[in-house]
Amino acid sequence: MIVSEEEFDVWIQEALAELPPRFAALAHEVTIVVEEEPSSEVLQDLALESEDDLLGLYQGVPIDETSFFQPAGELPARISIYRGPILRLCRTKAEVIHEVRDTVVHELGHHVGLSDEEMPY
Repeated sequence: MIVSEEEFDVWIQEALAELPPRFAALAHEVTIVVEEEPSSEVLQDLALESEDDLLGLYQGVPIDETSFFQPAGELPARISIYRGPILRLCRTKAEVIHEVRDTVVHELGHHVGLSDEEMPY
């Protein structure tokens, strides 16, 4: 499936705009970037064999673990959305839009401290 980078970015912005206000505020605390593929280092760190096994990644300290005494020098929270794996997974634009939304929400769930097992989907 061919989707331009601009169109993909618009779908991420639409996913963020559809969040309930309480969760939309949390999204402002996180940098969201689109990467074409997960790096080999990320795949190795997560013990994944294929880049298709990872659609998004949250990196940072979840807000339920932050404190005033957090060590200096911590990188800000970041969500990477991997365009290539999402496009290979989906057959239609509607599926891509749905998967982008689900991936954004899933990774924001990690920002609030949810594990993969606790995610609503």
